[in-house]
Amino acid sequence: MDPINDVHLVGRVSAEPLRRDLPSGDVLVTVRVVVPRPPLARPVEGRKPASIDTIDVACFSGPTRRSAGAIRIDDTVEVWGALRRRFFRTGASVQSRYEVEATRLRRRRPAADASE
Repeated sequence: MDPINDVHLVGRVSAEPLRRDLPSGDVLVTVRVVVPRPPLARPVEGRKPASIDTIDVACFSGPTRRSAGAIRIDDTVEVWGALRRRFFRTGASVQSRYEVEATRLRRRRPAADASE
């Protein structure tokens, strides 16, 4: 079997999309997506299992940045992309985190309007 890095998520947007201008001149929009976890078949004794995963989604391409800019908190979104490990410096140390780099992002259901 050939290696594959293919991610498909459906979840709720938990924070406003964040736009950043990178030193390279590229523009990045990040979206935080919350996805419920299914219950564990065998829970770990003495520990309450996590009920959600919070996943950062990085939007580099023009179409994904535009889609991210149109979503709001509590919208349900569908994301296709690849898992990436990003390294960055914090003071004297190097840290890393995983995120999904979106190749496609779309709103599935808009959040209910607060005025309704």
